[in-house]
Amino acid sequence: MYADQHDCDIEKKAKTMKSRPYAGTRLAKFIETRVLELRPNKSQIEIATEAGYVNPNMLAMIKNGSTKLPLDRVPSVAKALDCDPKLLFKLALEQSGGATTAVAVEAIFGTVVTRNEVAWLEEIRDASGDSDPNLTSRSRTALRAVFGK
Repeated sequence: MYADQHDCDIEKKAKTMKSRPYAGTRLAKFIETRVLELRPNKSQIEIATEAGYVNPNMLAMIKNGSTKLPLDRVPSVAKALDCDPKLLFKLALEQSGGATTAVAVEAIFGTVVTRNEVAWLEEIRDASGDSDPNLTSRSRTALRAVFGK
């Protein structure tokens, strides 16, 4: 009985992986979280419609990993999700071409910096008087403490 159940579980997992090949990606998790965060203000169907999807199930399919987010849809989906398009683009690159594609794009165009990261950089520049401070072990420790690490 156990062997049969085990085989059945393996078979189910294989089917799920085939039907939802992008389920474990950071993009799928990000969209799932963002849809939940926006739930008090707008529904998933409203988000999908704002993103320009004729079929509102497309967002659900991206969220559950059944399909990937096409790169040309990133700007409209980012706007509908009220998130940084650069971050969403980076996640979509990882999803569509794997980490090696994201690394190649960053090697060509430089590090993708999100709006929030730009705000942090601007604050560091302001706080340091634009002195271009070195990242010392003390400053690294202080920064990590902000994030509980």
